Amino acid sequence: MTTEPNAVVLDGSSLKALAHPLRVSLLGALRRFGPATATQLGQRLGISSGSASYHLRQLEKAGLVTDDVSRGNARDRWWRAAHRVTELRGEDMDPADADAIDEYLRSVAASYTLVLQQTVNERATMPPDWRDAMDISDYLLRLTPDEAKTLAVRLHAVVREFRYDVPENRAPEDAERVTVVLQILPQPQGALEDGVTEDDPS
Repeated sequence: MTTEPNAVVLDGSSLKALAHPLRVSLLGALRRFGPATATQLGQRLGISSGSASYHLRQLEKAGLVTDDVSRGNARDRWWRAAHRVTELRGEDMDPADADAIDEYLRSVAASYTLVLQQTVNERATMPPDWRDAMDISDYLLRLTPDEAKTLAVRLHAVVREFRYDVPENRAPEDAERVTVVLQILPQPQGALEDGVTEDDPS
């Protein structure tokens, strides 16, 4: 799969740094809202500035956040995300990192859920054009693993045809930030709850 522009591909060190829901939230906030101090991030996420500072330093050690040298002073340290996109390539990871991958994905899933809930809650106050543009859809397909990978590649390619939310990309005046979440969720019969299969008539 092609690496996204300004992306970091997780290795064992950076994966372990992100295997914590608060760190995923901190990195996501910096990417979504731009540079901020630990105090500002703490207020946004409902945590103490000390806690925010500690977790930001762990992200810094992994190369995921860095100082914003264009801001701040001796009293206030400003942080920014070092990359716009995070990529996880499970097939390239050490099997010993399996638990960290699962913890990271749980944190990501929680952050996606929060964004979805916030967007739905704010839908009533959106301009009509944006209410009409919003879409939440799901499709139940029956695919092989190779077909699922092909689907992911094609969907990523479609998203790349559009304008990334980066400063160097000039956008029309009526453009707003849009979050696109891609989820391809295998659901093998053995993983279904209570042992019920799709062929069970009950």
